[in-house]
Amino acid sequence: MSSSPTSAAVLPAATQTLMYNEAASTAEVVAAQFARNHDTVVALAESLRQSPPPFVATCARGSSDHAATFGKYLIETQVGVMTASASPSIGSVYGSPLKLSGALFIAISQSGKSPDLLRNAEAARVAGARVVALVNVEDSPLAQLADVVLPLCAGPETSVAATKSYLASLAALLQLVAHWSQDEKLLAALDALPGALRQAWDADWSGLSEGLVGAHNLFVLGRGLGLGAAQEAALKFKETCGLHAEAYSSAEVKHGPMALVGPGFPVLCFAQPDGTEAGMLALAEEFRGRGAQVWVAAGQGDLPLVPAPHPACAPLLTIQSFYKAINALALARGHNPDVPPHLNKVTETV
Repeated sequence: MSSSPTSAAVLPAATQTLMYNEAASTAEVVAAQFARNHDTVVALAESLRQSPPPFVATCARGSSDHAATFGKYLIETQVGVMTASASPSIGSVYGSPLKLSGALFIAISQSGKSPDLLRNAEAARVAGARVVALVNVEDSPLAQLADVVLPLCAGPETSVAATKSYLASLAALLQLVAHWSQDEKLLAALDALPGALRQAWDADWSGLSEGLVGAHNLFVLGRGLGLGAAQEAALKFKETCGLHAEAYSSAEVKHGPMALVGPGFPVLCFAQPDGTEAGMLALAEEFRGRGAQVWVAAGQGDLPLVPAPHPACAPLLTIQSFYKAINALALARGHNPDVPPHLNKVTETV
């Protein structure tokens, strides 16, 4: 059991938390978002094809930055444009101007009001970048200064832990890149995604929820398109469960961190259904051979994954199943996932 549960008060039932019900609504959120943003995305994608940016810069924090990690791999694999994360402190603390002329600058934020993101988005626009805001609050300061706004359409999100707004951010990136690349398979996958998200919510990941009740540390592994999902999962373990978790690429974990893995050190592996999958499965077996408790989210893994309509959709389905499991785990460890200690819904950094 966690050594310091958030409260001795009676906890809600698993299906009564805000986190549970907000995450459960993701399929409807994504369907509404795709319909709402279609014309804007088509126009933006056409503009990007006519005037290709030399590179893409993303700017975000927390769960939104994990969405940006997904966006990096998605844009680079589907469109072939180099994408990098711009550190918010470069503009907000150091005041260093960046050479962004012609670049696509994607700012991702649930609230759209954090001072550091605003400072950097404004600086990017002054530097000649095209600023696109993925934001849930449509009248936010970030939306007002952006050249193009893609509303997340997640609606009010009351639980401190972001769920539907995170997945809505991934969905917005998917829709943009599908139309930018004009890849027929990815475009078709957009239509199938809401239904797949509903199926993912029903997947049985109770083995993970039950197996980590007494854990103190773990690794969460992903790679490529799945790395952002691993980062998001590690954050949720920390903020909702009081469980120390670190995310690594399945390649990077071999460069030192894997020395920690053995009996008593659990590992959660997100196997992405693409060229990275075989390596992830082999690594999971290696860790099992060391006596570590390992869970693998894969088509034939310990944690069942719903077949993705396109490999790029798989991280959304993985996290949708994970959210249901982490909600249950938090409660089992004596934490209310809606009100993590010391955290606020909107974090404003400078």
